[in-house]
Amino acid sequence: MTRDEIYDHLAQVYLGKRSKAETKIKKQFSAWLVINIGIAGIILASTFYGLSAFLAGKRDALQSSVIYALNNGPIRIRYNLEAPYPPVKAFSLSIPEIDAAKYDRLNFAIRGFSEGRPGIVKVVIRNQKNETASYFVQGVELEWQKFSIPLKDFTQITDWSTLKDVTFVFESWNVVNTKGVVLIDDVSFSS
Repeated sequence: MTRDEIYDHLAQVYLGKRSKAETKIKKQFSAWLVINIGIAGIILASTFYGLSAFLAGKRDALQSSVIYALNNGPIRIRYNLEAPYPPVKAFSLSIPEIDAAKYDRLNFAIRGFSEGRPGIVKVVIRNQKNETASYFVQGVELEWQKFSIPLKDFTQITDWSTLKDVTFVFESWNVVNTKGVVLIDDVSFSS
């Protein structure tokens, strides 16, 4: 055998083995590809089904409770009703021009701090005609509490289309601690 024949023979042996290995890898690769595509399809289908079922169940709840939020984060109110300070501390949230007649409730979350908690907070709603109505919230302690006050409880308001502000009032004769800090969050109107 000549040198060229030996090289050709080695090349064929090498290329032949290589081609057998490539076909084996291709067969393995295609099997794993089919399995992975199948798994991805199952995951995608179950995710789509779960999401659509979740949204279908929540659609009625979202449509029945329209919410109009008045703040974007917790509001920290520090009050001191001890002498020589005034015996009343008030914090107002202005209300943009909305027709509140289509809402049923005023919602908010409130909590006190260890420095002092009020116990009782007066919530006052006022409209453009200067009609005011108040509601006393009791039991404001150190943990977050959510309150949902029916607007029909604010009986002195006759025109709900021109609300001006919502005020949280701390009065020295109503509070448990005359000095403290309160957080108020999630102030909104809902139906």
